[in-house]
Amino acid sequence: MLIDVREYIDRLQIEGHTIGEDHDDDPVLLDATGRAVDTWRENYPYDERMDRHEYDEQKYLLQVELLKFQSWANRIGGKHVLLFEGRDAAGKGGTIKRFMEHMNPRYARTVALSKPSDREQNQWYFQRYTQHLPTSGELVLFDRSWYNRAVVERVFGFASDEEYDVFMRQAPRFEQMLVDSGITVTKFWFSVTRSEQRTRFIIRQVDPVRRWKLSPIDLESLEKWDHYTESKEAMFRRTDTDIAPWTTIKSNDKKRARVNAMRHFLTQFEYDDKDVDVVGQPDPLIVKRGIDAVGD
Repeated sequence: MLIDVREYIDRLQIEGHTIGEDHDDDPVLLDATGRAVDTWRENYPYDERMDRHEYDEQKYLLQVELLKFQSWANRIGGKHVLLFEGRDAAGKGGTIKRFMEHMNPRYARTVALSKPSDREQNQWYFQRYTQHLPTSGELVLFDRSWYNRAVVERVFGFASDEEYDVFMRQAPRFEQMLVDSGITVTKFWFSVTRSEQRTRFIIRQVDPVRRWKLSPIDLESLEKWDHYTESKEAMFRRTDTDIAPWTTIKSNDKKRARVNAMRHFLTQFEYDDKDVDVVGQPDPLIVKRGIDAVGD
């Protein structure tokens, strides 16, 4: 990694870029001429992003369904784990925020672990995650998870080949044990294209309230795109199982990605007072099983 982080930022060529007047959670990047940067269109199946009004309405109705699900899970003692993975700036955090927005925080929580301590580095790899698993009636949402080893640590050389191989063998067995113990495991991969990721990095640098999100490792990942792809696809091939499948979400349009992630999660369960018309089915142009997305 370059010592001078400024070099990375300069390579984003942010000069002249600004943020549109609508400073919401999905800001529009404007180039030096004042035109919207539309890299979100890259390999995307829709010509327009989801309308704000449509998004707000669908999001609200699905959040009501999430509350029904949570009440049911609490009543029957269900235990649920959701993993949110993807490249940097793919939209994981924003989707977690919408899942959690109206949930009862006594029975739902987010886990976002920092760099492992010296003690944790000498433990069984999964050990630092097991202490955060749900008890009866709880949902736990992991903002990045044990799959750090399969992608981020693999790409940046933070794990040895042996550590990586051991993880890839153990992950399906670990998840089988979770399922056998009554924990459901939902695994999301948010898929952003190369040019749209770069646009989101520029937004983070230009917008003062988002600048903290831009790290040296984020910027270095721009040069490791192909390695990320190879690692992601190897992960799908070896850890997409029938008991814990991967689900990919095309996330160039964050709003459409969020509602489809909620929809996919809710379709897995028959909870009390479920409104099947509201839940519907996830959009097959946006949502795909991980193993089927290899090479996509």
